Amino acid sequence: MKPPPDAPATLPPGWQRVLWHAEAPAKPALGQPCNGCGLCCLAEPCPLGMLLSRRRSGPCAALRWSDAQQRYLCGALADAAQAVAAGGGWRARAWQRLLRRWIAAGDGCDADLQARHEPASR
Repeated sequence: MKPPPDAPATLPPGWQRVLWHAEAPAKPALGQPCNGCGLCCLAEPCPLGMLLSRRRSGPCAALRWSDAQQRYLCGALADAAQAVAAGGGWRARAWQRLLRRWIAAGDGCDADLQARHEPASR
């Protein structure tokens, strides 16, 4: 995708461009509860995301935008939650617990990232 015409041609060292949903919540401060901003998963997949995405960089293939919740969701965790809700039994509940641990769900934001918004292309 081509950057907007008024965007800088190059990024500062250590920065990368990600396509972030316009309605996504702002990134929380380190240690604050996750709000589904998705910035960490757009920048690079977590270890589980690396398995699911089959890549070590770029956005996680399991990341999903929820129009209903106006936030990003981990697709692997959302699928596991759906299986539990559908009466998936102890295996589904154990899988969901394992996934939550792997992605550190509920542990607070651990993404030491900064967001810089650029104007949308016209």
